[in-house]
Amino acid sequence: MKIQFLGAAQTVTGSQHLITANGSRVLLECGLFQGKRRESFERNRNLPFDGASVDALILSHAHIDHSGNIPNLVRNGFRGSIYCTFATRDLCSAMLRDAAYIQEHDVAYVNKKRARKGLPPVEPIYTHADAIASLEHFVSVGYEKPVTIAPGVRCTFLDAGHILGSAIVLLEIEEGGRQTRLLFSGDLGRQDMPILRDPTPAPPADVLIIESTYGDRLHPPHEEAEQRLCNLIGETCAHGGKVVIPAFAVGRTQEIVYSLHRLASAHKLPDVPIFVDSPLAVNVTEVFRLHPECYDHELREFIAQDRHPDPFGFDRLRYIRNVEDSKALNDLEGPAVIISASGMCEAGRVQHHLKHTIGDPRNAVLIVSWQAPHTLGRRLVERQKVVKIFGEEFPLRARVEVINGYSAHADRNGLLSWVRPIARDLRRAFVVHGDPGPAAALADGLRQLGVRDVAVPKEGDMFQIGGRQD
Repeated sequence: MKIQFLGAAQTVTGSQHLITANGSRVLLECGLFQGKRRESFERNRNLPFDGASVDALILSHAHIDHSGNIPNLVRNGFRGSIYCTFATRDLCSAMLRDAAYIQEHDVAYVNKKRARKGLPPVEPIYTHADAIASLEHFVSVGYEKPVTIAPGVRCTFLDAGHILGSAIVLLEIEEGGRQTRLLFSGDLGRQDMPILRDPTPAPPADVLIIESTYGDRLHPPHEEAEQRLCNLIGETCAHGGKVVIPAFAVGRTQEIVYSLHRLASAHKLPDVPIFVDSPLAVNVTEVFRLHPECYDHELREFIAQDRHPDPFGFDRLRYIRNVEDSKALNDLEGPAVIISASGMCEAGRVQHHLKHTIGDPRNAVLIVSWQAPHTLGRRLVERQKVVKIFGEEFPLRARVEVINGYSAHADRNGLLSWVRPIARDLRRAFVVHGDPGPAAALADGLRQLGVRDVAVPKEGDMFQIGGRQD
């Protein structure tokens, strides 16, 4: 068996890991790389393998850095099945179509500029039609229901507790009369977080592929994050300002809405309007409502006791789908809270809201997720004095706050605690989905737990399990 790491290797984006066993090629994830725009376009458009040569795809969850290049894979000849949980399939139906729309919209804007310069047009990485075509390949599988996906390869999904439908992947691979149990963490969630269940304990395994997004850091308690959210809204609105929260449409938006619902129910929020301005977030929230089987005990109790049985809706909250209603928010007088995608501020309606708010010191921007290098979100976190939005420069005078307590990723302690029960029985471990510092730190932690052979692969590295490294 061979494993080649083709994405999310010493970086936190573009997850792709190719497994070759028994003459079959199984791809773990097919995510979009996110970074500098020109580099991202070239890397995403040009797959590092022949799509037709891949026999099956396993998808741990729906986030775009894990799923977002699936339509391009199908466009390039993939004809196999894409295995994931039921909720992941439902989320991808909305997210891949939305990603295609954004790409087509962005390319149309770029081509107008190119036409004025006499340059030929460029094409999107994939189209809406490609996204629709890719959905025909999805096969939904329940948690803890083993399924054979290729000769000698059996897959079982376990609850990862990261986002709705997220999965830990256990592969049992029979090859040459020997079985290898390969465990892939996907993106591992946190213990005791609202909405979703805790991650399933790690089952025994021979080989581990583990994420390391926060491999060198600890998260503050969720309760502290919720209090800081409450304080920021109160302080900003008291000065007549608006709070803009860039948030991923899947997971983070619902977490923030649920926190605001709880704060409003406890009469801790000022009486200001709250808007979720993202068509994708509206669609995704509907998917959340369809999958109560993923909810944890705390959320079920809240639904039973609160006068508003919908955890993602309450009196002062309004979801915005229409473009004209979105534009009207920029002319809104007085305090307000606007939650809008994308989470890294690289596309979508949040860019328009930032353009209209960051120049006023009364306003605040709240960052609630990790920001990749070279993104607008990262420049806001760095509090650069001037930032570019739509190619124009805008002074950053608004308050910028960062709250990491909403992270849906396990921190260093969470990752190591999850591995600890199986650490000494692992033959090898590969640390992925983390910048070099966090990945190296987690690798050291795994060695201290007694894992015998730990590697932090670079992009393109290939390893042979049970033999020499290629």
